[in-house]
Amino acid sequence: MSYQPNVAFARLFRTFTSDPQSIGAHLTQQMAQQQADDPLLVSTGSDIVLFPGGGRAPTIESFRKSTRGFIELTAVSHLPLALAYLARMRELSPDDDTWLSDAARLRGHAQETRAANSVALWRDHVAVESFAGHEQKIANLVDYTCSVTIDLLERAERDPGLLTFARLNDEYFAATPANAVPMNDVMFATFGLAFLDIVYRIGNWLRAQALDWSRLMMLVSGQSGRPTAGVTWATNNMCYVVWCASNRVLLPERVFIAPHAPSFSVAELPDAAGMAELERTYRELWLNTRSSIDVARSLFPGQRPYHFDPAPADGMPPITSVDDRDATAARLRRIMEDPTQLLSNCVADYIVDQLYNNGNQPQKVDIPGFSNVTYPHAVQS
Repeated sequence: MSYQPNVAFARLFRTFTSDPQSIGAHLTQQMAQQQADDPLLVSTGSDIVLFPGGGRAPTIESFRKSTRGFIELTAVSHLPLALAYLARMRELSPDDDTWLSDAARLRGHAQETRAANSVALWRDHVAVESFAGHEQKIANLVDYTCSVTIDLLERAERDPGLLTFARLNDEYFAATPANAVPMNDVMFATFGLAFLDIVYRIGNWLRAQALDWSRLMMLVSGQSGRPTAGVTWATNNMCYVVWCASNRVLLPERVFIAPHAPSFSVAELPDAAGMAELERTYRELWLNTRSSIDVARSLFPGQRPYHFDPAPADGMPPITSVDDRDATAARLRRIMEDPTQLLSNCVADYIVDQLYNNGNQPQKVDIPGFSNVTYPHAVQS
């Protein structure tokens, strides 16, 4: 027979915690009653929702796959990286032609994307406010990336030796800028443009809510990006985005990250009753976590209090100028090599700080790989 704890001890255990009628649960319920009017902000891997409190209806803003331009820019970001994956496939199994069929499929999609790309697409269809005035340059970037990649794929089908990391680094990813725009620039630029829109839009949305930041409860809920990523303030850039949107007055101690908590998406939202239940779940989670903090401050008044200082993406190499290619390439390597990082962390803190320091004017933000680079003018409106 498997071990079971003594019944009396188990009841004592549950009286304090892990039971709906426990002391801990009752304390959380009391806190919920007293703070029912406090605003609660919940960020998931793709959406952010504000529960204003007092039973009022929530408002939601998206910042990832369902937003304008995100898929388009991310697809272009991934195009160079796909070649690196093909090179790795060929390196691992040189006699397996899977890479060849994948390369042909990638080339076909790149050709379709190049044909679909235009200034009008970015100006009239994507129509993102933070890209205003840059539509021609974005179209040029896309055309250049597709053109160079299609050409390389066509040549690699005839000469597979082109798909080695040594050749790709010399001729594609880190190509000499005098001869070509390095694809490292393209990847950083497209990450930067996509995140610029996120920061600008989410920041404006948050400020429009006229929040009382001193009372705001914030929860980062569920998985963000890779299963191993974004589980701390330093690696989950939404913490930094919201903190800067608050003009850096939101108390970091009121931001909790719960990677195993329930998530949601705008594509599959519950009905009003379901949203109310979701709000109750989130409030209880936040308040249950907060309860031990409040108790500790009263229980151990003579001990040094814990103080948390917010920080941007953990240990990212500082970008000293818009031409600092060493730093941008180092950041690209870091976010791919460090499983705790969100992929967007290669640009997140830089873009947030740039937008903050430029008075929330996206047209004044300098993006390495974009602002300092001239792409061939190959697309007409």
